[in-house]
Amino acid sequence: MALLVSLWAGASPALAQARPDCVLDRCEDKAAPERAFRRPAPGGDFDFYVLALSWSPGFCAGGGADKAREQCQTGMGLGFVVHGLWPQYERGFPSDCDGAGRAVSRAALDSAAGLFPSEGLARYEWRKHGTCTGRSPQDYFADVRAARDLVGVPPEFERLRREEEVAPADILRAFGKANPRLRAGMASVGCAKGYLQEVRICLSKDLREFRPCPEIARNSCRAPSIKVTPSL
Repeated sequence: MALLVSLWAGASPALAQARPDCVLDRCEDKAAPERAFRRPAPGGDFDFYVLALSWSPGFCAGGGADKAREQCQTGMGLGFVVHGLWPQYERGFPSDCDGAGRAVSRAALDSAAGLFPSEGLARYEWRKHGTCTGRSPQDYFADVRAARDLVGVPPEFERLRREEEVAPADILRAFGKANPRLRAGMASVGCAKGYLQEVRICLSKDLREFRPCPEIARNSCRAPSIKVTPSL
């Protein structure tokens, strides 16, 4: 058995109960997609957050290189990076709320430095998701940083030196070991074209705790195994 699979298989079983489905648009045999709702009310009306961490090597191998050149440049050495911090309802999510067309200040974008793989993604995430939080751009990016700081990335990803085939459930177990309060039904794995794309983790509105999110967990990658590629 490969070293990485062996390490992950020995992780905490806390997340092993999460049902493996599929979450990204390009996956085969996928579950029903989450539903987006647009509401005329000001942002801030939502139930919890999802922090989406993109695994750069898999994202780029799965077709992301065509639309995210900065993230996919060879030699960048990127592993997990923030895809977004998304307000969610128990079923579905809001998007493009009031203020979506408003320009984001330079000070706000500077505060997001090092979080997203590109400034363009930071702008996009604010417009689509941040506007639905009821927060200012600068406060939203501060919340993104707080959410990212809350989540520990399993060291197995740093040790990875060659491509491995890993079960999505083992990835969830590894995150459970790195984050003891993260339990079954609080996270999901995203896959596309046979590669790990991202991990989605559900957080309370105050960004202090992990929390259950049945719809997100239910839409986790259902492939028996997926490729986990080393950092670029």
